[in-house]
Amino acid sequence: MFGLEWWRADARVFGYGHRRQLESVCWLGANVMPVNANPGAIAAFAEMAAMNPRQASSIVGPANPVLDLWDRLAEVWGPAREVRSNQPLLATGAPPATYADPAVRLVRRDELDLLFPAAVAMYTEEVGVSPVAGRGSYSYRQRIGDLVNARRAYARFIDGRVVFKAELAIVTRHTAQVQGVWVHPDYRGRGIAVAGMAAVVRDALRRVAPTVSLYVNDYNHPARRVYERCGFKQVDTFASVLF
Repeated sequence: MFGLEWWRADARVFGYGHRRQLESVCWLGANVMPVNANPGAIAAFAEMAAMNPRQASSIVGPANPVLDLWDRLAEVWGPAREVRSNQPLLATGAPPATYADPAVRLVRRDELDLLFPAAVAMYTEEVGVSPVAGRGSYSYRQRIGDLVNARRAYARFIDGRVVFKAELAIVTRHTAQVQGVWVHPDYRGRGIAVAGMAAVVRDALRRVAPTVSLYVNDYNHPARRVYERCGFKQVDTFASVLF
């Protein structure tokens, strides 16, 4: 196993395999993400990760490698705040047949102050802790600002506040991964999520990537119904370990 040079102050990428035949990689930073990791790679990644105290806020990725990695790190890094072992990974490559809300659009730079409180509310509701606790406010605001600047943040505004939002958190030439889907509590149950997601998927397929993906907690039945109506199908299972 070998590691790449430090190219960011807060993360490192480790590779497993021969230098000319890379088999697996693992992102080790604020989050830990094993990619295409077989049991041998997971054992090696766990050995490297256990050499230092935990700084990551989560381990996330395909369920089997993530849970295997956590089994090996639990005694060193534990305890976890929560283990979400069954998160369906969904994807679609076709525009939704359902109505797409024309009011859902890309967020402008001058609207960051409106988007940021909604992003904080979504994160706190979904993860269970605030992203602005301690010294996290600046870095999280910068993250949201980067998504706005990259034309990857969507929202619908009513009377100056966000009632629906979503972001394309990860983009490759193969897929755009949607995260941060949120509807203001005052507007839930009105079909805003389905129409909003349909608008996001349509734009992402037209402008960004040939497929759109996301992962969702298995127990979040309202969200799963939204994604099903927008044409998403399960293609794999993810897991998340939250600290």
